[in-house]
Amino acid sequence: MGPVGLWPLEGEAPQFGVAAFDSRPLFPSAAWKDWQACQATAAEGVVCPSNPTWSDIWVTNHIAQAVIAAILVIGFWLVVSARGQVVPGKRQFLGEMAYNLIRNSVARDIIGRDYHKYVPYLVALFSFILINNLFGQTFLFMFPTFSKIGFAWGLAICSWLLYNGAGIRRKGFLGYLKSATIPAGVPVWLLPLIIPLEFLSNIIVRPVTLGLRLFANLFAGHLVVMVFVVGGSWLLLSTSQSSAEWSPIWNVAGGLSLLLSFFVFAIELLVACLQAYIFTVLTAQYVASSLAQEH
Repeated sequence: MGPVGLWPLEGEAPQFGVAAFDSRPLFPSAAWKDWQACQATAAEGVVCPSNPTWSDIWVTNHIAQAVIAAILVIGFWLVVSARGQVVPGKRQFLGEMAYNLIRNSVARDIIGRDYHKYVPYLVALFSFILINNLFGQTFLFMFPTFSKIGFAWGLAICSWLLYNGAGIRRKGFLGYLKSATIPAGVPVWLLPLIIPLEFLSNIIVRPVTLGLRLFANLFAGHLVVMVFVVGGSWLLLSTSQSSAEWSPIWNVAGGLSLLLSFFVFAIELLVACLQAYIFTVLTAQYVASSLAQEH
């Protein structure tokens, strides 16, 4: 087989698409380069020694994407909020439209009376997820950041801290724990069964499903795109010299696959926007349930 990340040997299926999910250091150390060289030339079953430095682990292409997204989000809101006017111009109108989408349709309608204090987080959350998701359709990146599950877990933990912290601040630790685990009107004899289930559902499962939903949609979408684009390209460029089993149908199927990839990209664009909104809405709902007087 050809080295992972490079065009394969003659007649082999392409491998470079799979490598899109691999995090690569921006400034690889000598140890990393030696490991890559070993991986490319080692015989099957041989384990190459790996001794990466901290920069190989933490200064990677995907972490750089997240940092760039954060810079873009901060820059966008600084630009659209600068020199605000009573009659907004195009730039201010764009910012107000995006802000009001989250403020009114998410924070105010879902959280209720005390929604103001949570608007900044929800706006930043929506903006950050959206930009990272759109990286999957951006030619300089072509990879949605949240198809790496660690980033999705990070945001899920932030939301988990927010809604639990809001509930504890409102009701106190024991009061919040009671409201989160004991639904109103439940008979006493059912409490030994209900309390563990409610604790598992509200405290443990919520952040897990929140992160998994975002990750799974972006991962699956990017995987489908790779199947159509990478597989279609290989089939389209296949010739009778590259395989003894070659058929013109391969080329036709490859061309159709590439055409269908545009449709898949359009669906991915919709999913990118939808998942950013869903994650934000669910976070607001969890905050609202934590603040509610009765569970």
